[in-house]
Amino acid sequence: MKALQLNHVALHVADVEASVTFYRDVLKLPTLDRPAFDFPGAWFLLGVDQELHLIGDRDAPVQSHHRGGHFALIVDDLDQWEAHLELMAASRLPRKTRPDGALQTFVQDPDGHWIELCVPPKSL
Repeated sequence: MKALQLNHVALHVADVEASVTFYRDVLKLPTLDRPAFDFPGAWFLLGVDQELHLIGDRDAPVQSHHRGGHFALIVDDLDQWEAHLELMAASRLPRKTRPDGALQTFVQDPDGHWIELCVPPKSL
């Protein structure tokens, strides 16, 4: 018996449309069809076959921090992503290099959830 892979990340958001704009336009995630739940939300593709599920009607404070309570996306070119985030006036932290050599920046969505964008360390 074993877990096979991460299926999806779910985030509770206050304004689904504002969040859709952020995840679609700022993070450039493709939208997915969503089942007809009886509550608002939206789904996005993360990479090849994992998903982000936004669940609407959040009215409690978000508990998120860039060191904990975040999720990370491997990106292709952090320089291009940083230029895009700057153009989109996205709230983010400056680039850091992890001790293993990975490059990372953290961007904040409209609700205050942190998302890490990272480039893995180069192989030796």
